[in-house]
Amino acid sequence: MTTIDDHPSTTARTTAQTVRSVGHGRPHQDAPVLGLFDDWARRTPDAPALIDGDNTFDYAELDRLADALADRLRDRVRPGDLVGLCLDHSAALAAAAVALARLGAAALPLGPRPGERRLQAVAENLRLACLIGDAELLPPAHRAGDHLPLPVPAGSAGAAGTVVAAFAPAPDGAIGAPEGTLYAVLTSGSTGTPKAVAVGEPSLGALLHWYRELTGLGPGDRHSLLIGVAFDPHLMELWATLTSGAALAVAPEAVRWDGNALTDWWREAGITVAVLPTPLAEPLLDRSWPADLALRHLTIGGDRLRRTPGPDVTATVHNAYGPAEATVVTTVHTMAPGGDHGPDAPPIGLPVPGAVVLVTDADGRPVPRGTTGELRIGGRCLALGYLDPELTARRFVPAPDGVDGADRVYRTGDRVLMRADGVLEFHGRLDDQVKVSGVRIEPAEVEAAFERDPRVRRAAVAARPGPAGGVQLLAFVQPSPETAPPTGPDLLAEARAWLPEQAVPSVVRLVDAFPLDANGKVDRAALLAAEEAARPAGTDPADDGATPTEQLVVRLCRELLGRGDLGPQDNFRDVGGNSLAAARLLAALEAECGVRLRAPQLLRSPDLRDIARLVDDRRPVAARP
Repeated sequence: MTTIDDHPSTTARTTAQTVRSVGHGRPHQDAPVLGLFDDWARRTPDAPALIDGDNTFDYAELDRLADALADRLRDRVRPGDLVGLCLDHSAALAAAAVALARLGAAALPLGPRPGERRLQAVAENLRLACLIGDAELLPPAHRAGDHLPLPVPAGSAGAAGTVVAAFAPAPDGAIGAPEGTLYAVLTSGSTGTPKAVAVGEPSLGALLHWYRELTGLGPGDRHSLLIGVAFDPHLMELWATLTSGAALAVAPEAVRWDGNALTDWWREAGITVAVLPTPLAEPLLDRSWPADLALRHLTIGGDRLRRTPGPDVTATVHNAYGPAEATVVTTVHTMAPGGDHGPDAPPIGLPVPGAVVLVTDADGRPVPRGTTGELRIGGRCLALGYLDPELTARRFVPAPDGVDGADRVYRTGDRVLMRADGVLEFHGRLDDQVKVSGVRIEPAEVEAAFERDPRVRRAAVAARPGPAGGVQLLAFVQPSPETAPPTGPDLLAEARAWLPEQAVPSVVRLVDAFPLDANGKVDRAALLAAEEAARPAGTDPADDGATPTEQLVVRLCRELLGRGDLGPQDNFRDVGGNSLAAARLLAALEAECGVRLRAPQLLRSPDLRDIARLVDDRRPVAARP
């Protein structure tokens, strides 16, 4: 049977429910998550808990702030309530997470700007006790509802100016969190509405125990807080640090898209343990490793890692895999510094302690090792399920007979192969779901975002390899005959409000009709083939009187976005540019021109001509072409 439970060296278990110190003071895995933070607040009140630029909050201050928030919310938020957090990386985010745990409520992190319509859809489908965030960015019902000002610090880089708890009546039929939920996160939904995954404290506690043991995280360490708040790995960053006596260091906005700025910040902030999304990590592994970094452990995840660290990398690199439904990380492959890890893409490795993985055929029967099949996950890492019980029943199914350590398993939809030694290799998806910039995307959700526009009759979304690596989404839209013909940029601007950034298509094409396959379904392969055949080679931007720098910017954007029709007058965001493409363009411009720009400058520029002007403004006159 193709199943495997955790690493052989880490199978020991304990039933202790109290904190027990070993070495750095690392607790046993069954210790309650909140109790570990409380213990460090008592033992090391003056130790830094969160560092945000020039602002530092010690454990005692963060503890008092969390208490103040809990006291403020206590009469309005009950145990088991679901609370949406519209906050960025900040002391307010950390304090709110602790406060909600103290109240027995479930946190739903959404990020500071999840998109008004997307946020409204969440508020209409989920039974939220309240939303916490900047009142001006909340959906209409909460913006106009009852507001409770919250005592959170202002002035830090990631903090909102004013933070309120906004209350609004829950719609009829809204779904609440299941009993025992510590937090919930959104994942892409095939129905067009995001799915909410509920995770209990035992699952998070097991993850944190493994991660602290893996990295040796403890007092004196600095752990980055960088992963987007809407995505569950940030919860591992936050809670692993606050339950180990270490300090969270909030990553400045610029370093999230700029590899050079990131490593500079690692050095300046003394970061010793970090987590990175795969698309940001790979460019770092492609170049010489910076000297004098304190970084000991780097965990990479979210997408298929295509290369191993070079011999000059001084940190231990962990290639992690795991869906939100299995609490952030399910398997890991560790690569020690200075080793020869070979030219092949690294595997996703062995399961973490408490996880059970098996590879099955389409009927759920385990297949022999060396055979590809669907990865199913069971064990202590499993989430409670989705907030939608019917969806939970479809994806969380009984384990096959003979599987030890799991009575139910989650069907991932991922195709994997288990080698003879039990190590897993990732071989892609079994369904239509794709990963873009490390985030799982259901094309149906993107299609639904376009079809909410009255100018659209139907939309189809397809994926193709991106010109600079990764995956690129293309939207094919059939306009409604009852409205004035829209443009691609207009439709894209409306769809953005419903989607996370990674799900925004790079290209929008208007079509009169859709080709169908033999089963009467939209033939996405035919759409992609027609798009490829019609893709223009692109005219020389010099024909438009472009400067040499404008020609360079246009050429780079064409290569990065796969758009041969771009010219200096095009807007970077309107033609599909997002933060990942901006990061790659930043690196390319630095390599070509020796000029370092910032991602916000690119995303705010009205057109590519303005980006070229920024480049010219930053380099000496003698160096300009």
